[in-house]
Amino acid sequence: MSITPPIAVRPLSDAKRPGPLRAVRQFPALSKLLLLVLAAAVLVPLLATKYGATWPSSLTVDVSGPLGKTSDWIIDNRDSHWLFVYFLGHLSNAVVISVRAVYMLLLALGWTGVTAGVTLIAWRVAGLRIAAISLISFLVSGLLGMWVPTMQTLALMVVAVIFSVVVGALLGLAGGLSERLFRVLRPVLDTMQVLPAFAYLLPVVLVFGIGVPAALLATVIYAAPPMARLTALGLRGADPGVLEAVSSLGATGRQRLLTARLPLARKELLLGVNQSIMMALGMVVIASMIGAAGLGDRVYQALASVDVGAALAAAIPIVLLAIVMDRTTAAAGERLGAGTSAPGPAWLRGWQAWTGIAVVTAVLALAGRLSGSLVWPGAWAVDLARPVNDFKEWMVDHLYSGVPVIGGTADWAEHFTNWVLNPLRDGLTALPWYGTLLIVAALAWLIGTWRTALTAVLAMAAIGVLGVWKPSMNTLSQVLAALVVTLVLGFGVGILAAGSKRLEAILRPVLDVMQTMPQFVYLIPVVALFAVGRAPAAAAAVVYALPAVIRITTQGLRQVDPGAMEAARSLGGTRWQILRQVQLPLARPALLLAVNQGVVLVLAVVIIGGLVGGGALGYDVVTGLATGDLALGLVAGVAIVCLGLMLDRVTQPTERRTTGKGV
Repeated sequence: MSITPPIAVRPLSDAKRPGPLRAVRQFPALSKLLLLVLAAAVLVPLLATKYGATWPSSLTVDVSGPLGKTSDWIIDNRDSHWLFVYFLGHLSNAVVISVRAVYMLLLALGWTGVTAGVTLIAWRVAGLRIAAISLISFLVSGLLGMWVPTMQTLALMVVAVIFSVVVGALLGLAGGLSERLFRVLRPVLDTMQVLPAFAYLLPVVLVFGIGVPAALLATVIYAAPPMARLTALGLRGADPGVLEAVSSLGATGRQRLLTARLPLARKELLLGVNQSIMMALGMVVIASMIGAAGLGDRVYQALASVDVGAALAAAIPIVLLAIVMDRTTAAAGERLGAGTSAPGPAWLRGWQAWTGIAVVTAVLALAGRLSGSLVWPGAWAVDLARPVNDFKEWMVDHLYSGVPVIGGTADWAEHFTNWVLNPLRDGLTALPWYGTLLIVAALAWLIGTWRTALTAVLAMAAIGVLGVWKPSMNTLSQVLAALVVTLVLGFGVGILAAGSKRLEAILRPVLDVMQTMPQFVYLIPVVALFAVGRAPAAAAAVVYALPAVIRITTQGLRQVDPGAMEAARSLGGTRWQILRQVQLPLARPALLLAVNQGVVLVLAVVIIGGLVGGGALGYDVVTGLATGDLALGLVAGVAIVCLGLMLDRVTQPTERRTTGKGV
């Protein structure tokens, strides 16, 4: 049975319109491509004749001189200028006092008091299962001999999260209540979110020197943007009907904020706290490079000496601490969003619960003090480093090289470097700079708007102006290579998980653990298996970005309209046909978002890969940080920002850009 479609009535002008022009009108992307081809035909010969293929020196600005003078001025006036003495100095002292006070409190409570307090708080806000996870996590930290470093990291985390939440909430409050301020804040927050954590270290070290203040302030700067964005999103997304009803009752602006806007945005606020905690923990680990004591410092020292066992012993408490904080805040956010009461028995609710928690914690802390054991007893510690290092040596002996047929990990790294990374780097470096800008403009314009394309092109042009075009192309080659591997694996596993609930259930805890691990930790296994170089940096980036791509892909495919799926099945479509013709096209926004998130996460770890031989911009940032060279480190950091901004715009879905509602 066939249905005759109705005859469309078209204006005479459209009926007489030539075929090619009608095609251009029907397909906007084609018109964009034609305009770009026309621009390339005009501009490329002119630019090639005047400037050549490499970035011209006449368009390069040498900022090393001004930055060197700025660095010298800061160093010379750090102890005498009023800005440092009366403002930054007091800020630094306040940070040190706050962190020290929290650390002394944790030590005073002892391992019994801290463990009991954290477990009971988790039970109060998140339930028995999260409380059991918290208890096991702190006990494992003690068994691994990492109790004191864990307390140092926890003290820094508590202060950093408080500062991050306060600063982020104030910025989000301003942006949520003022459209003008939101327009000003949005590009700043966009830039800060694509800026890798490494780039924050050098400026704060220059101002505050090596130590806790620099580490904490870098953490606050890195962790505050998610809180600001989600706070603004929650306030701006409040139900207009509720706000109108409150206004009709004569409420003032302050009353509307306290009684309507903030309660309606509490789910976003808790999610912002959760994201700030996770980002702060990741940054605290990275900040070990600039004097932050604790678990991150143990990982960094072990990584520098390639002591995989010691690094893993410090990395496990980091992961456990991240899981505890993530699960507790996420459960609290879901409970508040649903408006349900606290889990657990009746006596563990209300103000009586907090009083009981304080009393039990104090009693167990006193018991621990009377037993003479404020820190975890050394006799109860387990030496994990030795068996792990023995296993690592076994892997190196059996897997690093000489494996029949498939070759060892060293062979894989060498082949990946010679067959993928080197050709891609050489190709990007040899490509004329104006060709690169045109490709970037085409990709950004096709997926977004002309503003998206202009931002991406200006970001790439800024890299050339700073004189770091070649190392930026090296970094870009690593990002693109790692991104392709991430997307192939992520899309493949995500498609399989979307079609199998059993596989998704198996993958969920694995992805949970992988997503809570800080970036720094991923360098440990790749150094053990691949030694150092660009291939290990790319491998670590793949492992770090893979969970997000898998989850977004699975969620996007599962949220496809069930009616469309049922219609395709009723027409006799096979599973492959339904996937290719229905699910993937309808899940396009989610897939593009997966690509975007993959790019941002891959870039973050590729930069950190400078610690394990990744080279390029990451190496410049590490070298500038180690030597105090502001010009080298800051220029590389700005180039990383520009590269991240370009990649974000090129891979950002049109729907996000047009609606302006991306988080």
